[in-house]
Amino acid sequence: MRVPISWLRDFVDIEMDLEALAHRLTMAGLEVEEIQYVGLPLPKGKIEGRSGGHLRHETKLTGIEWESDKIVVGEILEVMPHPNADRLVLCRLNDGQDEHVVLTGAPNLFTYKGKGPLDHPLKVAYAREGAKIYDGHKPGQELMTIKRAKIRGVESASMACSEKELGISDDHEGVIILDRDAPTGMPLVDYMGDAVFDIAITPNIARNANILGVAREVAALSDQTVRYPSFEIEADGPPLKKRVSIRIENPQLNPRFVLGLIEGVEIRPSPYEIRRRLLLAGMRPINNIVDATNYAMMEVGQPLHAFDYDLLSERVGGKAPTIITRTAKTGERLTTLDGIDRSLDDFTVLVCDEAGALSIGGVIGGAETEVNNETRNVLLEGAAWNFINIRRTLTAQSIDSEASYRFSRGVHPAMAMRGVVRGLEYMRQWTGGLVSKGFVDEYPLPFQDPTVEVTPMDTERWLGVRLNEQEIADILTSLEFEVAIDTDLVRAKSPDHRIDIGSGIIGKADVLEEIARIYGYDRIPETRMGDRLPLQRSNPDLEREELMRDLLVDLGLQETINYRLTTEAKEARRLAPDSKPDEDLYIKLKNPITRERAVLRHSVLASVLENAERNARLSERIAMFEIGPAFFDLTDAELPEERVKIAVVMAGTRQPDSWQEDDIPSQMDFYDLKGIVQAFLKGLRIPGVVFQSDKHPSFHPGKCAQITAGGKTLGVIGELHPLVRRAYDLPQAAVLATEMDISALMDLMPTNFEVRTVPSYPPVLEDIAIVVDSKVQASEVERIIREAGGAILVDLQLFDVYEGEQISEGKRSLAFNLVYQNPERTLTDEEVAKVRKKIIKSLDKELGAKLRS
Repeated sequence: MRVPISWLRDFVDIEMDLEALAHRLTMAGLEVEEIQYVGLPLPKGKIEGRSGGHLRHETKLTGIEWESDKIVVGEILEVMPHPNADRLVLCRLNDGQDEHVVLTGAPNLFTYKGKGPLDHPLKVAYAREGAKIYDGHKPGQELMTIKRAKIRGVESASMACSEKELGISDDHEGVIILDRDAPTGMPLVDYMGDAVFDIAITPNIARNANILGVAREVAALSDQTVRYPSFEIEADGPPLKKRVSIRIENPQLNPRFVLGLIEGVEIRPSPYEIRRRLLLAGMRPINNIVDATNYAMMEVGQPLHAFDYDLLSERVGGKAPTIITRTAKTGERLTTLDGIDRSLDDFTVLVCDEAGALSIGGVIGGAETEVNNETRNVLLEGAAWNFINIRRTLTAQSIDSEASYRFSRGVHPAMAMRGVVRGLEYMRQWTGGLVSKGFVDEYPLPFQDPTVEVTPMDTERWLGVRLNEQEIADILTSLEFEVAIDTDLVRAKSPDHRIDIGSGIIGKADVLEEIARIYGYDRIPETRMGDRLPLQRSNPDLEREELMRDLLVDLGLQETINYRLTTEAKEARRLAPDSKPDEDLYIKLKNPITRERAVLRHSVLASVLENAERNARLSERIAMFEIGPAFFDLTDAELPEERVKIAVVMAGTRQPDSWQEDDIPSQMDFYDLKGIVQAFLKGLRIPGVVFQSDKHPSFHPGKCAQITAGGKTLGVIGELHPLVRRAYDLPQAAVLATEMDISALMDLMPTNFEVRTVPSYPPVLEDIAIVVDSKVQASEVERIIREAGGAILVDLQLFDVYEGEQISEGKRSLAFNLVYQNPERTLTDEEVAKVRKKIIKSLDKELGAKLRS
């Protein structure tokens, strides 16, 4: 939130310099991210122009200084045509010392051109020759110095400035027209020099999203007293009673609703001082009615909404309107102020009349009854809303407004009346209208401000600093709690502008946080623990999971971390369209933060495929993995089941581009990923791993295998199904993927393992080719060879598969490389031949396999 210091000073004295104040606020939880100087001198030696160093806590300093002898309040006495240019005018201007002729192309001066001396001189921001201002014709903020020049035959040495040129806003469409009472010749910095704090308002301090809220914090931190605005109003109009009524159908969603009326308003621009403050606060001025609602909201924190009262009356046949708050009906729609025709959910609270919906309560107004240039009578609304329901509505409607920002974080119902009073008073001052006597105020569900008890022992135990009862009471009193001391107990009742203080133990934590903030986090001493450290226990599952990460990274893969939240439609993409859909129940969030995060995922592979999809546009090679949980709804269980998975996705070129590679780099295939998985499982020391042909709805038929070991299914590996690859917009080349179950891997990982010395005796290498039925799995042949080979068969590798003319139909040849070795002595040919004979006999007996001749 942007806080103009001139506005803040309306409510509290600021006796320290701005940099020190920014530090104090930051230490109290209101982080001042930037101080923008608008005309005021910048701290010397810390910043030059718009660039420079940083304050403590990374508070950034930016801005422009208005030199007091060069930038002053001027008055335009007459606007004259330029002799040689239709798009330029000449202004006769008095700067308090002399009269000057100023050349400008500002469109907002053209209506005065050639009409002679003005009845009321126009007060403007005037920059003399040599003044430094921002260049209004260049993007961003680039400093320039005003120099004498001749433009279309007329000499110009000074200028009337726009807001952009003085760093107030980005508007360069016209010169600034100041209020009539601006003193001619006064240095502009003395008249309206300012600075702006850009404060990060976190959810726990949302009550301070207004000028008065920040003023309370400044007062508490600097031992000052807040100067509250008057909540009295000059009401000379007829009574409001019987001219409008309110009906609240669900007080839980709308605990309070207040209405006030002003008649005979004249729609026109607000005073420039008001517009300037709104601009500095980041809001766009509209007209005096809309500006009054925004100004009051920024001042006290209560969002307001203005209706055209006559349009409301017309909707109900000229009768006194009844304002109704209710939830939307099935199929109900509303066109809002942004011009969007919205379909409304049944939980959305509407402000209505008997003819239908008028606005979405606490979020955005409707277009039909908005204030326009013809409006003469304004009905002003201030209300309190259920902030949880407001958040649901914001998510459903994808709306972001200043009102909803505050209501979605909680606004105390007591603020509704105060906001309406301030809004109507500003309208009265700026429009000349008459405020009706009285208000219509429905408050069916009064808010109960909690009382919390705190002791000195609490501060010592919870905060690490001992404060006596009076010190605690003084801090809470400075924050406007109602405080009473009873022996060693302090009772504090929450003030009626905040709803963030809970009750019971939660309320105590909230109050102690307030004490810590104002006392100063930086003043709380560091202390050692008074107890012995607990015994350190290992976490084997975590250690094994970290080992898995290390192995995969060492194998050249990159880890990704994804949200556990997704949508059913996104997850469905991982399955081929003609396959059986995922029938497991999803865990659904009741109030998701976005529609894209509505359910807990079933598949880690789906998340990694989304990563691959995004990265495929940027890289020719993808090799990534994720280790994380998937969630399943067990209907009889209180909590969902979490199954931790490993997913790997690889695609693209086998090696990154290199001057050593061929012109056409080779693409990865199934065996690249299989090699990674085999090395990974070997690193986990899982014995007896087998890859068996399988079918899976995510993988290409015939290019998929199940991974098993020790009678357990570890996962599935294969090339992605072409239709799945297309659903993820992945490259046309093969996309390889695997998903494995961590619990199965951990069950098979040995706690202890043997380490053997490297054999010093040579191995015996032998190749063997056998002919088997085509349906026989290579893994089955490997199993039989290993069992028959015994201890001296230390390695086995399939290196050739052949089907063709030299082999009978329905048969195929499998060729293996066998490695025999004895760690204690050199093997003889007779020993090797004996084992080889045993292997051939076992293959013939179990599979009918024959040696290929």
